[in-house]
Amino acid sequence: MTRNRLYLMLGLGIAAGYGWVIWSSQNDALHSDLTPCLFKNATGIACPSCGSTRSVLLLSQGYFSKALLLNPLGIFMALIMVIAPFWLLYDIVLNKDTLYYNYKKAEDTIRIKWVAISLILLIILNWLWNIQKGH
Repeated sequence: MTRNRLYLMLGLGIAAGYGWVIWSSQNDALHSDLTPCLFKNATGIACPSCGSTRSVLLLSQGYFSKALLLNPLGIFMALIMVIAPFWLLYDIVLNKDTLYYNYKKAEDTIRIKWVAISLILLIILNWLWNIQKGH
């Protein structure tokens, strides 16, 4: 992936993420059964990321432990939503490649077999956690 394509996709993803969080917070998503998850809508079973938006909303209200229990991926998503816009802006304004360089480095690290297997196991455990909770 090229630098420009990564930055465009990340910028669009950030905008969509903030848009969804704003829409969700205005429509009381914490207490709603409405879900954009195609997997859950089709099967009735939560996917590994189900509850991430509600987790981010809880985190924004200061409920760290509730957010963590709802879906730990929400914590990771919130960190990306806070850090990525500033990092992206820094690189664009100063014409740097620090985000792109670290993305490539992370991509190479994830391709290491034991790292990939560990991450896949964590996602499976998170999925089982979501299914067990019934979310």
